[in-house]
Amino acid sequence: MAKEDFEIPVYLITGFLESGKTTFLNGTIQQNYFQIPETTLLLLCEEGEEEYDETKLKKKHRTVVEVIEEAEDFTTDLLEELADKYQPERVLLEFNPFWSVDNLYKMQLPQDWTIIQHIVTVDASCFQVYMKNLKSIFVEMIRKAEMIIFNRATADLPLADFRRSVKVVNPAAEIIFEDEDHEIIDIFEDQLPYDLDADIVEIQPEDYGIWYVDMMDNPEDYEDVTVRFQGRVLKSEDDEAEFFVPGRMAMTCCADDTTFLGYVCKTPMAPQLEHGAWVEVTATVHYEYVEMKSEEEPVLYAQEIRECEELPEEMVYFN
Repeated sequence: MAKEDFEIPVYLITGFLESGKTTFLNGTIQQNYFQIPETTLLLLCEEGEEEYDETKLKKKHRTVVEVIEEAEDFTTDLLEELADKYQPERVLLEFNPFWSVDNLYKMQLPQDWTIIQHIVTVDASCFQVYMKNLKSIFVEMIRKAEMIIFNRATADLPLADFRRSVKVVNPAAEIIFEDEDHEIIDIFEDQLPYDLDADIVEIQPEDYGIWYVDMMDNPEDYEDVTVRFQGRVLKSEDDEAEFFVPGRMAMTCCADDTTFLGYVCKTPMAPQLEHGAWVEVTATVHYEYVEMKSEEEPVLYAQEIRECEELPEEMVYFN
């Protein structure tokens, strides 16, 4: 197959200055799976304290480095010149978010160049400052990202709140928290994004997937717990049945792999509900045998059901 039949993958890494972009890329380039005999073009749109050893990159990894210092220089013409000069098999783009990530996606890239992965690095210790002073830029930066890496994360930071802030903007993003030693932190190992001891456990829309899975895995934690969440009404074929399933559509890997996730909810109001309507459900959880599924699982006993507005993001994503 001719070279022109292949896409040239562009890996976009962005984040504010000193957020860990260079450290992440340095570590990635050293991995065995990243070694290819062809040329890799590393484009730097800003330079922080961490640096690359260009001699080592050229000798061992066949990686060439180009620095673009000004936003006005980051043009299609320049990228095409670099594409002709190096004929790279892949491109690593360390992008300055102040140059507008949205504009990057709108610009014409050289022939066959395709952004295949968008990663954002975040200094967790500065996240609250970002959200207070640079929120519009940060939101633009993460909106289309596949992966968001919070580094320098510590136990004293409200990491679950950080995750929720990101998921509101980009529900599909994979979010990773790393400590100062680059070890991954499981923020839900000892902490869920909601309070199970509350009189009514409020399940935020972005946490629906976590709640659904955790309740299935740990039903004993939810026995007699009252929860409140939003979902669509899925009704039984029996119009008089005194139960329905409130839930959300979920995507596990791709658009063709979707399923409806919800638990049976028992209520005399079920016959009056409209199939497909959006409702807010307040219900108490019990673990019992469900005949239609021929197994035991959590069952909801409704205390209150009321109509609500459709969620801006209906889909639940699992990464």
